[in-house]
This record gives sequence, C-alpha cells and structure tokens, in this order.
Amino acid sequence: MSLPETRIIISGGGTGGHVFPAIAIAGALRSKDPGVNILFVGAQGRMEMEKVPAAGYPIEGLWISGLQRRLSWENLLFPFKLIHSSIRARKIIRGFKPHVVVGVGGYASGPTVKAAAAMGIPTLVQEQNSYPGITNKMLARKAKKICVAYPGMERYFPARKLVLTGNPVRPEIVHAMAKRREALEFFGLDENRPVILAVGGSLGALTINRSLHSGLKTIADAGIQLIWQTGRSYSDQAASAVLPFSGAGIRQFPFITRMDLAYAASDVVISRAGALAISELCVTGRPSILVPSPNVAEDHQTRNAMTLVTEGAALMVKDAEAEHKLVNTAIELAGNGQLRESLSKQILTLGRENAAADIAALIVECIKR
Repeated sequence: MSLPETRIIISGGGTGGHVFPAIAIAGALRSKDPGVNILFVGAQGRMEMEKVPAAGYPIEGLWISGLQRRLSWENLLFPFKLIHSSIRARKIIRGFKPHVVVGVGGYASGPTVKAAAAMGIPTLVQEQNSYPGITNKMLARKAKKICVAYPGMERYFPARKLVLTGNPVRPEIVHAMAKRREALEFFGLDENRPVILAVGGSLGALTINRSLHSGLKTIADAGIQLIWQTGRSYSDQAASAVLPFSGAGIRQFPFITRMDLAYAASDVVISRAGALAISELCVTGRPSILVPSPNVAEDHQTRNAMTLVTEGAALMVKDAEAEHKLVNTAIELAGNGQLRESLSKQILTLGRENAAADIAALIVECIKR
C-alpha cells in the first residue's frame, strides 16, 4: 500500500539496544512504502549519530543526556539540556511536519515524543524491556499505541493501548542460522570445535571482559574457540591478551559488524540481558548464558533474564559471580549437547521474527486514523 508524502520521525538511541531496532522499524516502513520520508532524532555524540546515516537515513541531534547515578557536575547541566532539547525538538517537528512520531527509548526520545504529543501529532512508543523506564511511562499517557515485547505490561501501561509485538530484529539476524559455513570461514574457525560468542552490548561489559580475560587459557585448553566483542574501552587490553591464543581460535573485536555471522558461528552465547540481545537470541535460537548488568534502571536486565530462565530458555550468571563462575559455566554448556538443544528449543518459542513489520503496520494505522 502506498502512503504518498508520508513523513515519520523516529526518535531515540544511545545504545545498540535502541538504535538497531529503530533502524529495523525504518526498514520495515520502507518495505511498505519505498517513498516514505523518515527522519531520525537522536542525542548528540551518541552512536545513533554514526549508525543511522550509515544505514541510509538522515538524523538530527539533540543536546541531551541522562542523569548520572553518581554525584557529577554533569547533572547540573541536565535542566538546561532538557530545556534546550525540548525547544530544538519542537523546531525540528515544525520544520519536518511528521504525520507520526515514534519513540524507541533513549535520551532523545523523551523531549521529541513529548513535544509531538503537545503539538497534537500522533505518537507511538516502543518499550523494549520487561520493566519500563520512567520516560516511557510518562510518554505512554498520550501515545496512540504502545508496542511491548513481554506479556503482562498492563501493570505499567493502559491495557487498551498495548500491542504485544516483540522487539524488532535486523533482517540479517533473523536469517543468520543459514550462514554457518560462511560464518566459520569469515572468522577463520574450525568447524570441528565448539565456538563461544561473548558480547557485552555495543559498548562492552567490564565484568564479562574481565571474566574472559582471566579465563582465556582455560577456554583454549578446553579446545573451545571464542569470538569476543569487547567494546572500544577494553579493546587494547584484550588484543594483547589474545595474542598467545590466536592459533587456538580466539578472536577479539572492539565491535562486531557482522553479528549475523557471529551468531551463525556460535554454539554458546554469553551476553548481557538487554532487550535487543534477548530478542536476537530468541530468533536465532542460541543456547545462552545471560549476565544481567546491575547498572541499569530498576535492575530491568535481571527481570529480562529471569523471563527466559523461568521458561527453561537460558542460563543466568549473576554479575557479582561472573569472574569466578562464568567461564566454567560456558565450557560446561559447550560440552553438553542435550542441554544446548533444550535451551535452543525453548528460546525459539519466544522469538518474534515479524516484530518490525508489525510495528510498521501500527505506525501506518496511526497515520490513517
């Protein structure tokens, strides 16, 4: 169906967990209508300012950031940033004249979606986690639809607005598991030895990195190969640490650009429990060990992880226990084919491959109304 001259703003970002689902939604909208005009609004200096243009979409940046949990002079700037971003968001909206504004979470989402609602423009909110943040609770009051990834979200949002869509996943991830041979060749790995993939999110995870750093020899001695995404801040340390083990199939990257191939090559995945990571694990069916970050609002990653653990769809290692427990747990899982098969079977039942298309359809519905 064609939507002539349709204009849509998608706002949010900060981490890959917000940016990549937003790009997936944009892709689904373009699949419905190649002529749709999509503008992203993100936060200056955050990863969306790089990743969104690389995906072929224009983006405007707001001077906005979150409150620091610790005492910091940056918190003194927050009220000024909020006022500045609100004014800037209104200016962007007036100039672009969108038919609908979509908030995907992240710093820029709040000022942009709030401004749109105040200007009488339909809004849609996508909540990725099992426990919503304060901003989305606030924005949901005037949103036309609220797309969620977990059941039971009527505890936090008006039930009449809720649609259980799941979280959007990039198309290449959905179809990743057909690329096993290509993936092993890409990473230079031996098809006869198991592979662990370790990711801490787009920015890395210090606890996971330290655990793997100290356990590299144990992993290599067990005959297991490793694809390790460290994030930029830990990259130099990790690069030095893996040098003695490069012949053992230990591969380290600051950021993995071909996550589809990383999933396809893996037998076991070690991951944080952010919404995007869990959604990708669900559609790829990877046997997983989740290490929830303790440094997130309302401990929502533990809630995310426990949703899978209670379904027998993943294992969990607490962040505080990871440095002495994570590597051994991963090696044991890599050697237990029966448990891997069971986890894979269960996690696949939770996947929603069509989330991006379903959200795009709801956006179109908002415009029609």
